[in-house]
Amino acid sequence: YAEDLAKGIKQVNIIDNEPAGSILELDELTAVVNRWSRHFDNQRGGYNRAPKFMMPANLDFLLHYYFTTRDKAIVDYLDLTLTKMAYGGVFDHLAGGFARYSVDNKWHVPHFEKMLYDNAQLASLYAKAYGLDKNPLYAKVVREIIGFASSELMNENGGFYSSLDADSTNEQGELEEGAYYVWTEKELKNALGDGFELFKDYYNINSYGHWEHGNYVLIRDQTEAELSKKHKISIDELITSIEQSKEILIQLRNKRDRPRLDDKILCSWNGLMLKGLTDAYRYLEDPDYLELAVKNAQFIESAFILENAELLHNHKDGKSSIRGYLEDYASVIDGYIGLYEVCFEEKWLQLAKRLAEKCLEEYYDNSSGLFFFNSSKDDLLIRRTIETGDNVIPASNSIMCKNLIKLSKIFLGENFGEIAERMIAKMQERMVKYPESHANWLHTILYSTQPFYEVAIVGKEHENFRKTMQAVYQPNSIYAGTAKESELDLLQNRAKEGETLIYICLRGACQLPVSSAKDAFDQMRRKD
Repeated sequence: YAEDLAKGIKQVNIIDNEPAGSILELDELTAVVNRWSRHFDNQRGGYNRAPKFMMPANLDFLLHYYFTTRDKAIVDYLDLTLTKMAYGGVFDHLAGGFARYSVDNKWHVPHFEKMLYDNAQLASLYAKAYGLDKNPLYAKVVREIIGFASSELMNENGGFYSSLDADSTNEQGELEEGAYYVWTEKELKNALGDGFELFKDYYNINSYGHWEHGNYVLIRDQTEAELSKKHKISIDELITSIEQSKEILIQLRNKRDRPRLDDKILCSWNGLMLKGLTDAYRYLEDPDYLELAVKNAQFIESAFILENAELLHNHKDGKSSIRGYLEDYASVIDGYIGLYEVCFEEKWLQLAKRLAEKCLEEYYDNSSGLFFFNSSKDDLLIRRTIETGDNVIPASNSIMCKNLIKLSKIFLGENFGEIAERMIAKMQERMVKYPESHANWLHTILYSTQPFYEVAIVGKEHENFRKTMQAVYQPNSIYAGTAKESELDLLQNRAKEGETLIYICLRGACQLPVSSAKDAFDQMRRKD
C-alpha cells in the first residue's frame, strides 16, 4: 500500500511533455469564456452554487478580458459580483475586510475567519475595477480592506499577520463562530435609538438578514439612492446617519472578546498584500498606501531575503525560518514589480530580477518547462511537486509566468520571455479545458495575442505623468520611468534636456515620443 501511495503521489501534477499548438486567438479564447460563463450566477454574482468563494483571480482575469473585448455581459456580471460581495455579510460592514466565503448563495453568512491572502487580492481587484469605471463603491471597499489589514493584521515593522480566527468567546464564555460579528435586534435597538429604523432597512434586520438563534448578519440589498428616496431624505443625510450608527456599534463591538490572531507572517501572503497596496495606490492615489507598501517591502527584504537572494517562508516572534517555496518568490517578485511601477525606485525592480534569477537557478524544471514548488536544495521524501492550478490563491507557476513576461519587457536581453512562452504552451490545453481553475494563466493568452505596451516616462515631470496614466486601468502595459538617465534597457538614451517625454513601445520598438498623457493613450489605441 505504501508503495502504491508513493507512486500515486508521484503521479500528481505530472505535466504532459507533448508540446502544445500555437497560442489561442482571441475568438478561441472567447469560446472558452462563453463555455465557462454557463456556471455564472447572474442573479447574485459568483458561481451558481453554495458555498460561494470570492475567487479574485477569476474575476481579475474577466476584468482584463472585458478590457480587451468590451463584452457587456462580462462587465455586467463583474459589476453584479463585486457589488453583491461588497453588500454581503461576507464583508465586515463595520470595520472592513472580507471573510473567507459565504455558506449560502447570497454572500450572506460567512465562515467568519478573515484571511490576509483573500483581503490582499481583493484590495487589488477592487482597485483595478475602480480604475476601470470609477465606481465609488469599489474605492470604499479598497479603503476599508486596507483599514482592516493595517489596524488588525499589521505589526509595527510593516509585516502582515496571517488571519483572524472565526471563533471568539460569547457571553457564556464559550467559543462560538461569529460571536464577535453578529447582533440581535434588541442589541441594535438599544444601541442605536432613533437611528435604528433606517439602519434596520439599510442592513436588513429582517427575515432576509436573519441567520440563526435571533442573530443577524448585516447585509445590504438596496442602493443608497433607493433608500434615500424611500425614506425621503438626501443621500448625504442617509450616509451620515448610517456612519454614526456604525461608529456606535464599533465601540460596542470593541468591548467584546476579540477573535484570536494567527500571528505567523508568511512571505508569500505578504507579497500578495504588497501587490494589493501598490494597486490601491496606483488607482486611488492615496499616498498613505504607498507609504504602507514601501514599509511592507522593506520588511519583506529584511525579514525574508538572504544575501544570496534566497527567500525564507515564515516569520514569527522575530525569527524567520523554512526555505522559501515557489509561491514566496512568485508573490514577492510580483509585489516588487508593482511597487517599482508606482514609485520608479529601481532597487525594487532589480531585487525582483535577482529573485527571478534565483528561482530559475533552484526551482526551474527543464524537462517540463515549469517550476517546482520546492527548491533543489530541499530534502524531499518522495517527490518535488509542480503547482499549476489556480484556486483561491493563483498557482505559483501562473504568477511566475506573468512575472517573467513583465520582466522581459524591461530587461530586453534576458531570456525571461522565452521561458514564459514555453510555460504558456505547456499549460494552454489545461486552460482551455478548465478555465475556472486556470484563470490567472489566461492573462498570458491576452498578453501574447494582444499588444502589451512598455511605457517609458523620462524627465523631471515623470511622476505627474505616471499618476495621470496609471489612474486608468491598463492590464496590457508595464511602466518604467526616471527623471534623468538610467541603465535599464527600456530607459537608456531617452532623456532630453528640459522635456518630459513618454515613449510607447512594443517589444522594445518605440513610437515617436509624446509629451502628454492623451497622446500616449492615443498611441496605445485605448478602447473606450
